[in-house]
Amino acid sequence: MEKLRTHKPHILVVGDLMLDHYLWGGINRISPEAPVAVVDIDKEEVTLGGAGNVINNLITLGAKVSVASVIGEDETGSELSIILKKVGVIDQALIVQTDRISSKKSRVIASNQQIIRYDKESKNNITQDSEIKIIKAIKEHLLAYDMIVLSDYGKGVLTSSLVQNIISLANEKNIKVLVDPKGSDYSKYKGAYLLTPNKKEAIESSGINIKDDKSLQKALQWFKKEINLQKSLITLSEDGIAILDDEFKKIPTVAKEVFDVTGAGDTVIASLAYALSANIALDEASKFANYAAAVVVGKIGSATTSLDEIEQYEREIHQSDSSAFIKSFEEIDRIVKNAKKQNKKIVFTNGCFDILHIGHVKYLQEAKSYGDILIIGVNSDASVRELKGSMRPINTQKDRAYLLAALEAVDYVVIFKEDTPYKLIKIIQPDILVKGGDYKDKEVVGSDIAKIVKLVDFIAGKSTTKTIEKITQGDNIC
Repeated sequence: MEKLRTHKPHILVVGDLMLDHYLWGGINRISPEAPVAVVDIDKEEVTLGGAGNVINNLITLGAKVSVASVIGEDETGSELSIILKKVGVIDQALIVQTDRISSKKSRVIASNQQIIRYDKESKNNITQDSEIKIIKAIKEHLLAYDMIVLSDYGKGVLTSSLVQNIISLANEKNIKVLVDPKGSDYSKYKGAYLLTPNKKEAIESSGINIKDDKSLQKALQWFKKEINLQKSLITLSEDGIAILDDEFKKIPTVAKEVFDVTGAGDTVIASLAYALSANIALDEASKFANYAAAVVVGKIGSATTSLDEIEQYEREIHQSDSSAFIKSFEEIDRIVKNAKKQNKKIVFTNGCFDILHIGHVKYLQEAKSYGDILIIGVNSDASVRELKGSMRPINTQKDRAYLLAALEAVDYVVIFKEDTPYKLIKIIQPDILVKGGDYKDKEVVGSDIAKIVKLVDFIAGKSTTKTIEKITQGDNIC
């Protein structure tokens, strides 16, 4: 994950741009004009859809993004251009074709249930003149791209000739092309690095009935050979992702709750492109894409996910190394800001935690029960020596932090070298500050910053000092 945090790829997205239009409201009556529900609209919003959702996902992950597409000379086209600028797209090769209707999909949602969707768009192929303009724009900046993503929604932008021209140009410069395909004829994608069809699409395009691992592997081999792909991949919904690299592998899914699968395919190809552009192996990139998709399907609408959310999700399902959750001041600042945007309640506590024992664990479990994210400030070795004397700590700051990060109740650990964690608390601005019951009637460092201070009683007789005393006295503590 740290490799991805320092990686800022420049990715070109080419495909069918859409405007996703949402009308949110509630149903309280039936229309007197016809036996249909009347939705009282409370909120209206527009976001990028189609290839635009791939762009949103890439930008949220931290990529620099350029776009090439065709829009109509209409209000929707203008709105698409404005939104692309707002989200931070670097450059736009938006070719305006006067006879074309820009894609807009409007959804009416009541009580988190989609009632109806109505579309306004062109579906015919773009003109040859538009194709020439797109190729010209791509050629001008080709060497700046680390990766190219073709997001095909079957609305006519990605014609066979345009796709083959792009793949040919990219292959000449060893730039990987990833394709989210559409339709049943995948011959137009020949020579791409990989495709991301789902199981149903793979069956339709290959003609192979995928019913078990043997037929799945056969389909992957078919794609690699017939479409001349460097790698082969099929998404399997709740069963994860199947890949054929040097060998056949299935990367299991990790979703806990599914609220809406809208845009999950866009998240998969965006996260694959992001990870592969950092030279991460396909199996690890697929695992990363699975985590990203798992976060997104737990949200409503065409959603995106950040590296922080993916890392937190890994933490929640216990599929990551504990060291990944030991953070610097700068990292925890970013994580907290993102968590607060999601209305997460932040809990903070601190201590030396020299020899971990049941008293620590019970204390931290109770601390976590007060909120959503528990952050622990751990005294550095030098800080512990100042507090406890030259014989302490028994365990190094690295070991103490790792053990704490491995606990289920703990989300993040930050080592601080100051005498008190005041500077760290100031950065975190916790909702709840937790300290031991021995701080009753004493001043708690950071109480002027946290919204609430809670004191938790320790288990009698359980402390690092008493444990050390038993050891030095030769008591039987086994």
